[in-house]
Amino acid sequence: MTRGRTTDLTRRQRLRRAANWVNLSTPLGLGVAALTGTPVRRGPHGLYVGTGYRPPLPVAGAFTVGNVVLVRGRAPGDLPLTAALSPDLLRHEAAHATQYAALLGLPFLPAYALAAAWSLLRTGDPASRNVFERRAGLRLGGYRERPVRTLRASRRRG
Repeated sequence: MTRGRTTDLTRRQRLRRAANWVNLSTPLGLGVAALTGTPVRRGPHGLYVGTGYRPPLPVAGAFTVGNVVLVRGRAPGDLPLTAALSPDLLRHEAAHATQYAALLGLPFLPAYALAAAWSLLRTGDPASRNVFERRAGLRLGGYRERPVRTLRASRRRG
């Protein structure tokens, strides 16, 4: 498999890549990688993958900004990126890249924060009822679905 060549991409992947450049989310993701010293390589599906991300936030094994997937683990030496990023997690993060394109880029960030807050209120977990995580595939992203609690119980636990 050749990685990242335009001819290897589907029409949808090329469109997503272009949209995320134009909406500035991919440049933001590359900026985050540069500021944190996270080396980035071209990855599959028109994504860029940065491995070895170290800052404590966000609290996740991997996260996406535009078409840039930042991963805490590192793919040692010349090993393929899948040494740090499983195929399931790659599909999950690619779905988030598509969500950035659908929400015109940077508006994804506050929308995601609201969805995470709602999920936290309803389940005590920022992913379980987060519409973006659910549509990207909770299990693919390594999340467990937690039960919904009543709003009254949520207020008591506070």
